Amino acid sequence: MAHIVIHRKLAIAIILTVQLMLAMDLLIVIVALKNIQIDLGFTSTGLSWIPNAFALSFGGLLLLGGRLGDLIGQVKAFQIGLAIFVLGSLSGGMALSPSILIMARVFQGVGSALAAPSVLALITILARNPEEKNRGLSLFIAVSTVGASLGLILGGALTTFISWRWSLFINIPIGAVAFASIPYLVPETGKTKGKIDFLGAFTGTLGSTALVFGFISASDFGWTSVITISSFIGAFMLIVLFVWIEAKVAQPLLKLGIIGPKRRRGGLIVMALIGGMHFATLFLILQYFQEVLGYNSLLSGFAYLPITTTVFIISNFIPRLVDRFGVRLLLIIGCMLTAISLIGLSWLTNSSTYIGDVLLPLFLHSVGIALVFAPASIVILGGVHDQDAGIASGVLQISQQIGGAIGIAAIMSVYTANALPNNFYSGLNSAFLVAAGISMLAAVVTVFTIPRK
Repeated sequence: MAHIVIHRKLAIAIILTVQLMLAMDLLIVIVALKNIQIDLGFTSTGLSWIPNAFALSFGGLLLLGGRLGDLIGQVKAFQIGLAIFVLGSLSGGMALSPSILIMARVFQGVGSALAAPSVLALITILARNPEEKNRGLSLFIAVSTVGASLGLILGGALTTFISWRWSLFINIPIGAVAFASIPYLVPETGKTKGKIDFLGAFTGTLGSTALVFGFISASDFGWTSVITISSFIGAFMLIVLFVWIEAKVAQPLLKLGIIGPKRRRGGLIVMALIGGMHFATLFLILQYFQEVLGYNSLLSGFAYLPITTTVFIISNFIPRLVDRFGVRLLLIIGCMLTAISLIGLSWLTNSSTYIGDVLLPLFLHSVGIALVFAPASIVILGGVHDQDAGIASGVLQISQQIGGAIGIAAIMSVYTANALPNNFYSGLNSAFLVAAGISMLAAVVTVFTIPRK
């Protein structure tokens, strides 16, 4: 019995390490963009595709990744995704031209989309009781949040002291160890009999990709540009077609009943709204650190340590807080704390300081998102059968990815409309106040969709 417990703990540790790696990868290259531009000759427009290529392929293929795990087994899907991710990391680190690096980032996104749903599904399946399940979900959220900040710190350190290429190479040993060890630690999960709904996969993947691309292009080219409008129209038509197909086929890619319960729909909306405001805050504050406070990339990453540390500590208490107060109250408090923190950040000026003006709002923000992300995950995944765990995990992470794209695009458009030339902080007031309003809206959604018990 003791060795089974040790194996379970070791398996969860390896799975969470992979999640940390995947969470880091979206941000780890952002601090190295200037160095990459010099080395490979990217244009200013082309440079934006380094993070965007990853986001597009990741967000667009998550649904297919979740279903694949249910059909072939979560361990096998985890390994396939991990292998593609590692190969993409190797290709990106060795890239000698912009096109090769962008294609490598696409492969990293594909691998992440196949592996990420299995990460959350395996954590859920390894739990022996609801308490262990809640504990695993809390650790998942903590590791994901730590990964965002650690990606900034590690990316800045590797770029400063070695080379930006090691921001990609570092994934190879981690991925190789996880790939080789996980089959010996985790028995293969049950497989759902059936086949892949390829038409649903095509329309769902293309529709979600078009939606993510629409929000990304909105921040780059504006909400009224032909590219943005065409993307949204195409996304709407494809998603409507996808829903129609899933309602008709015998073995759908997405069982519409999974998102049927009102509490689960509410949890997905809250996750998307608060996740979007969190990523928008991450993006704006990073720019504020560099443009106004004069921090370099490494110091900017370290300035996020309060968020990392606080979320990790709070997440350890989430299972007990859920047992005592229920998810509804935690979600409401978390949404309101997030809103209060954003109001505090809206007061930043050119003369603000990190200790005096930024640290307290960042602390409140970290407490708020810790009280939202883990309880919302519990609401979304609660009551899902093991054979549907992968697709439910994919839906959860889609809400995070699309919410993040929406949040950054929407808040950046507000910022751009109110910012003055050569005055970075001038647009922050309006941007953060709108973000605070959206966070309050998430609290209202919680009240009307999440039951008291």
